[in-house]
Amino acid sequence: MSDEEKNEVGGIAADRLRSLIERIERLEEEKAAIASDVRDVFAEAKSAGFDVKIMRTILKLRKMNAADRDEQEYLLDVYKKALDI
Repeated sequence: MSDEEKNEVGGIAADRLRSLIERIERLEEEKAAIASDVRDVFAEAKSAGFDVKIMRTILKLRKMNAADRDEQEYLLDVYKKALDI
């Protein structure tokens, strides 16, 4: 039996699977640390008097391409007019 065959369990390459799982776990830890950093920046912004909800909206808009952003703004205006807002 070769080393490669010994590493397979039920047709699965155990070493490869372990490596992938460990990489995902490390990335999840990094993601949690980054999320904590983002929360800290929002807390700093809030303490400086900025409206965090509006900042989140701006971030969302900046991720959109111009056409999608224009369409969303147009529809928002149409809905506001329909509701006399």
